[in-house]
Amino acid sequence: MEIQTQTKRLSPLSEEQVNEYRKNGYLILKSGCSDDLIDAYNAHIHTIRSADVMEEWAKPRKGKEEVSDKDRYSIRLFNPHLHDGFSLQMMKLPIVRGALAQVLGDEACGVQSMYFYKEPGSPGQAAHQDYYYIRNEPNTLTAAWIAMEYINEENGCLWVIPGTHKLGMLPHGAVKNLQEHEAWTDEVEGIDLTQEVPVVLDKGDILIFDSLLIHSSTRNRSERWRRSYVCHYIRHDSTIEREDLKRKISLV
Repeated sequence: MEIQTQTKRLSPLSEEQVNEYRKNGYLILKSGCSDDLIDAYNAHIHTIRSADVMEEWAKPRKGKEEVSDKDRYSIRLFNPHLHDGFSLQMMKLPIVRGALAQVLGDEACGVQSMYFYKEPGSPGQAAHQDYYYIRNEPNTLTAAWIAMEYINEENGCLWVIPGTHKLGMLPHGAVKNLQEHEAWTDEVEGIDLTQEVPVVLDKGDILIFDSLLIHSSTRNRSERWRRSYVCHYIRHDSTIEREDLKRKISLV
């Protein structure tokens, strides 16, 4: 008996959803992850960061500099998919693979993953385009942003400007509002940010968006966390400029 080594690719998006994505630059896969899967992954990441002896790749850092123990649950976990099997499988979710193939026209590959904590009181990131940080050719960079709990305006949800993915790459400069946003990033220029709309997500929802879509996040003003798992993908025939992101992960 022949053993199948490749599962059939899903096509989770309707034609209307694909058209809305092309118009707005983003879409939401409602309940893309079950509560059980979200709870298991959150607990798994907590176990990694709470270990008495933490693995080297998992240690909290700012740049290459290791930070203090109190940052275990505040500094993002960068590229866990390269070291951790559960994180790799979360990058390769069948529903994400299928949706990406529908909007990109062919198979995608994973290139980056980040688990964000965003504890109460922490700042957001100023409005930007992901392509500014991750150049690729041809540009097919796309994000899948998994809500690891209920996320709204109070605990620092994403804000987007629909349709701005059609504007091309815009200039970026220094962050203006340091009370609201982290200082180490850059901020898009030449756009009316009053057009931003909040993206409220239930636990397990997955936001997929284009790398040129202008988006930001705000300070977490709640007593709740705002955990998320964010992966970036490119179509299999695209090439990343950054040396640290050149490894392509097949989603098959």
